[in-house]
Amino acid sequence: MKVIELHESVTASNDRDAEALRSEMRENGTLLVNLMSSPGSGKTTLLDRTIRDIGTILRTAVLEADIDSDVDAKRIAALGARAIQVHTDGMCHMDAGMTAQGLHEMGYEGIDLAFLENVGNLICPAEYDTGAGKNVMILSVTEGDDKPLKYPLMFQTSDVLVISKIDALPYFDFDMAACAERARALNPDIRIFPVSAKTGEGMEAWEGWLLDAVRAWKNT
Repeated sequence: MKVIELHESVTASNDRDAEALRSEMRENGTLLVNLMSSPGSGKTTLLDRTIRDIGTILRTAVLEADIDSDVDAKRIAALGARAIQVHTDGMCHMDAGMTAQGLHEMGYEGIDLAFLENVGNLICPAEYDTGAGKNVMILSVTEGDDKPLKYPLMFQTSDVLVISKIDALPYFDFDMAACAERARALNPDIRIFPVSAKTGEGMEAWEGWLLDAVRAWKNT
């Protein structure tokens, strides 16, 4: 498994780098989805199930960003998806320059859908435009329904909220309606998909959104 060490971009404008990367990805016909969440929310498990379900329809790749280790990238590569592990030199986020470097090192030509599994936390990743075409955040029911109140920027900058681990709802005090209401108060256009990667519940709607998003990206 190839692992590369990345350092924060020193270019003057991250927004400029992000727009350049988006243009490049659009020309290549590759949709980049930036996945953000806290540690333990189920990002890699969701990716695992998603790739198993739609990997025969879309050519997929994953850029795994962590402070250390290559466990997640090995898990994804075992599914047959293209994957690369990047280490962020202790930083709690990926910026556009780092994302571009990782994608180029991995090689994403011919890929329909690329995921950036961002560093796990609900603060820093929301502050940096990575150049992704879509931003998706994952919130597990084990974390509580109050997170929109505590981390508003994450919800404001995301196109989609995936509420994961819904198979655990009977064991946690998580109010689905309250969470959705709080998220939509911050971002009226946010799409919400409650899912369980373990049982498959809700996965069809989430994967259908991904398929539609890739088609739309290729046709614009």
